[in-house]
Amino acid sequence: MARIESLLSARLFVVPQLVGDRLFFLSNLSGRISLYGMDYGGSVPEPLLPPHIALQNPELIGGFSFYVFPKIEKILIMIDRDGDENYQPMVIPIKGGFPEPAFGDKFNEYRVHLGECDADRNVAYLAAESRKEQSIESYQAQLENSLLIDLGKSPWGNYPDGANEDHSKVILSDEYTVGDNVLYLWERGQGERQLLYGIPREKRETGEEIPLNAIHSCQFTQGGGLLFSTALFSDTYGLGYLDLHRPDQVAPVAITNIAHQGLGEFEDLKHLKDHRYLLQFNIDGSSWLYEGTFDEEALTMELEAVICGQAELSQGVLES
Repeated sequence: MARIESLLSARLFVVPQLVGDRLFFLSNLSGRISLYGMDYGGSVPEPLLPPHIALQNPELIGGFSFYVFPKIEKILIMIDRDGDENYQPMVIPIKGGFPEPAFGDKFNEYRVHLGECDADRNVAYLAAESRKEQSIESYQAQLENSLLIDLGKSPWGNYPDGANEDHSKVILSDEYTVGDNVLYLWERGQGERQLLYGIPREKRETGEEIPLNAIHSCQFTQGGGLLFSTALFSDTYGLGYLDLHRPDQVAPVAITNIAHQGLGEFEDLKHLKDHRYLLQFNIDGSSWLYEGTFDEEALTMELEAVICGQAELSQGVLES
């Protein structure tokens, strides 16, 4: 009988972030999950946190475990207290050190999740679950001056799910149940968020059936629209498009030049640059990554040809 102890004791090296010539990642090298840094290309991993601090499994935390902001030489990291799962945004120097609260005692009575981050502009998005009432507050955090901009609150989420390039517009999502999402638009200087798409719970008729849109991974386009993943047109998900000036209808987006075969679903969408996007599929349990160009007028996402990948790995990697 083959022994598997060596496999069970294998160390984790997960959620890497490459910043310049340094690689940051989580590992349980010390027996508990912690944050490490090393030189890109190879070096001895350097612990960046004191040894008594253990971090949560990144698959369970909900959002990013950490994010590196090289321009201000800081790392924003989510830490709880002895495993109580009340995550707090803390900062450490980029070379490591003792964590300090990123925003004083603001979130002492909250469980906070770190959303999308912009390292070029030192901006991060936070969703804070109150431990005193049924409410989730969201913030745009400007880390250079530790400023928090209030994006509103809701019992149903108000989760930040996409921002435009200068962060003057933010998509916020209320989620009543799996797939039952309502989108709101927050604009700088315009006060409270405004309804963008969907029917809020308080405006629904008794017994009214609402199509489950499952809209997520929202990305502002160069043409002023919104591109996202949705289940409106397929229960295995796909792309949808919404014109912010006519937000009552979602249009399907055709995806061309798909190389994979098999069963699975579309998982994620990320903006790269200009009209280019990164698409992720899970097909027969394997991940496929594509880079594609979005034709906003034709509502078509054209994927590039596979230039690297092996059939036995069931993985395609595409780039321009």
